[in-house]
Amino acid sequence: MYIKTLTVSALNNYIKRIIDSDIILNNVSIKGEISNFKLHSSGHMYFSLKDDLSKINCVMFKDRARSVNFAIEEGMKVEIKGRVGTYTKEGSYQLYCDEIKKEGLGDLYQAFLKLKDELKLKGLMEEEHKKPLPPYPRRIGVITSSTGAAIRDIINVSKRRNNSMSLLIYPSLVQGKDASENIIKGIKALNKIKDIDVIILARGGGSIEELWAFNDEKLAYAIFNSKVPIVTGVGHETDFTIADFVSDRRAPTPSAAAEIVVPSLENLNNEVDSINSILKDRILNILKENKFQLDLLKRNLDYNSPKNYLINEYENLIRLKQSLNTSILRKIDYEKNKINNLNSLLMAHNPLNILNKGYAIIKNEEKVITSKEEFNETMDINIVLKDGEISGTFISK
Repeated sequence: MYIKTLTVSALNNYIKRIIDSDIILNNVSIKGEISNFKLHSSGHMYFSLKDDLSKINCVMFKDRARSVNFAIEEGMKVEIKGRVGTYTKEGSYQLYCDEIKKEGLGDLYQAFLKLKDELKLKGLMEEEHKKPLPPYPRRIGVITSSTGAAIRDIINVSKRRNNSMSLLIYPSLVQGKDASENIIKGIKALNKIKDIDVIILARGGGSIEELWAFNDEKLAYAIFNSKVPIVTGVGHETDFTIADFVSDRRAPTPSAAAEIVVPSLENLNNEVDSINSILKDRILNILKENKFQLDLLKRNLDYNSPKNYLINEYENLIRLKQSLNTSILRKIDYEKNKINNLNSLLMAHNPLNILNKGYAIIKNEEKVITSKEEFNETMDINIVLKDGEISGTFISK
């Protein structure tokens, strides 16, 4: 049998013609659950419609999207009318939506909300149980896929912020039935390493099915019981999982988780420079204040110096000495004058002066004889004249 060789474009165009000519595919009504919903800035809606076994990508252009009168939410059950078409550039097919009717929340999303409420009632999401993140971690544990974009983003951000930061990667499944158990083993393993300061649990974005491993109850308890603080960076900014609510800090993306955990070396250096500048200013201010106080104390010390006191007292001593000498001289002069006066008075009344007038003094060995009755018949006497004494013996006749 001859087989014609086609180009890729020819094959995709052939498939497109088959699908476009199919009556059923051009007018279908499908029930399913909304997943991975995105509202583009252009007004177009992009999402997936899924059930338990399969999913199909969907697009609803702006002119049709205007007719939707309710907010489309993740996990919502809907009934969609539209047509199946091909996107030949990518070789894919998708559902082009004309109408959307709401049926309710999907089973997975309902299970998510139920588990969230249960764990919240048990206190696993309370702020008081959340462990503080270390401001300057030395070693960071990372649990994620070794081949995904998340690990590359975390490494790039970490190197940019602090090239000396140490990362320990624990490769783990982040999607599928064994992913939750794999992640739990990673948390336990990193908790046994003493120098791990914080753990990043991360994966890239995806639908609710792809992120379902992070909505596991056992994983929630493993995060809650971890002695090492855990930061989650799961999916995109609009994606929330049970792990995010239980973790010590939720980041909108893996890159943001690295931004939160890894301190910026530049910021640290700026902070150190700022603190150093503040410290220098404070030291200078303290030195200035202490110098001022020292100068003040020195002035007080100089003012009250014993040296000045001694100098003043020495001067007082000289004055006292002079005053004393003056007083002594005055006293001596006074006493001399007094003595001279007494001497003059004494000389004036000196009985010896009368001898100059021709008188004499008669004495015996005991006393001056002033009466004749004192003379014995014979006695030794002295006669004091003005120019000397004469000794002799008195004989009575």
